[in-house]
Amino acid sequence: MARELSVSELEGFPSLDWSDVSSRLAPPLRASLEKVLAHLDGAALTLDESYALANCDGDDLLGLLVAANTLRAELAGNIVTYVVNRNMNFTNICFVGCKFCAFSRGPRESDSYFHSLDDMARKAVEAWELGATEVCIQGGLPRDLPKYYYRDILRAVKSAVPGMHIHAFSPMEIVYGVELTGMPLTDYLSMLRDNGLGTLPGTAAEILDDEVRHILSANKLSTAQWIEVIRTAHRCGIRTTSTLMYGHAETPAHWVRQMRLLREIQSKTRGFTEFVPLGFVHQNTLLFQQGLSRPGPTLAEHLKVHALGRVLLAGSINNIQVSWVKLNRRLSQLCLDAGANDYGGTLMEENISREAGATAGQYTSPEDFQALILEAGRIPAERNTTYSRIQIKLALDEFTAEQSLEAEFA
Repeated sequence: MARELSVSELEGFPSLDWSDVSSRLAPPLRASLEKVLAHLDGAALTLDESYALANCDGDDLLGLLVAANTLRAELAGNIVTYVVNRNMNFTNICFVGCKFCAFSRGPRESDSYFHSLDDMARKAVEAWELGATEVCIQGGLPRDLPKYYYRDILRAVKSAVPGMHIHAFSPMEIVYGVELTGMPLTDYLSMLRDNGLGTLPGTAAEILDDEVRHILSANKLSTAQWIEVIRTAHRCGIRTTSTLMYGHAETPAHWVRQMRLLREIQSKTRGFTEFVPLGFVHQNTLLFQQGLSRPGPTLAEHLKVHALGRVLLAGSINNIQVSWVKLNRRLSQLCLDAGANDYGGTLMEENISREAGATAGQYTSPEDFQALILEAGRIPAERNTTYSRIQIKLALDEFTAEQSLEAEFA
């Protein structure tokens, strides 16, 4: 059995090169990683090889982390991107009852809220004036929501700030909108797109396994529904993120199956912009309080999931994002060394992770992102939502062309 790595060994892995660790790996695992490094494509791995990587420990884990960072340099260069955005949760009232969520409230609770369309428009204007190019809009699912309310939010924001990109509505909200309106899914998504929806968050995925989903939330949309919304959005020209929540009731096998599913969808649609591992924040959740989960991810799990995402998704989804709101400063930087190349958004107003007990804060300024990225020895760049435009945030004489490399975005 492989030894368990110490915290200092895990925190020190960025100083290692492939040549430092490759000879210490189990031969089958080394062969798997070398195959991906040679082809820059995780499709080279079999299911059993992927399971072995997900369960690795000791020197093998160090090898996975170093290989992931090597792949990152090849596929995304030394640039670390971020988007200037504002998070706008229009309501925290929700009837779904997810056990991993500490954000939702009942309609009569003293701290429940429901922002008007005028509020949403005002918040978008404020964000635009502060330099945001994107608003991220999600909320709880309140009963008796006006049936075209999601469309009306889009109209309100676009009327106030025509140039703002709207990244909005999880697949769960899309399913609810379809139920409210009775429209076919394709028609509903097309209506939202035509009223200003730019991209869709690939949230509400958690773990795409119905047995685990039943533990997390008996009332949430099924795996099949999530896949249907995502594939249909992609067909409608609406790109999405992809996510995985780890550190609760799932196993490494679930990580592998989900990543391979995302690869399969991407091979058909090319609609995913990025993959976002989301560490479970346990402190204030029923899931943990009822003994249904472990107390969030370990340091090794945080690093392993980001590295595994880079390796398994290589050549398919080449942007791996760090969800900084769920991690502390040092851990978010370590995840950049474990294969990630994006810091996500500035957010300006983040509530969901904070309510669950995260302590990383509600806002990271562009200047803070730039400092974090520079500390990690990488090059900061502001991007738009779909990674089709980036602007390096350094004077050109501060780095060489070799340092930046040419980023290949998926």
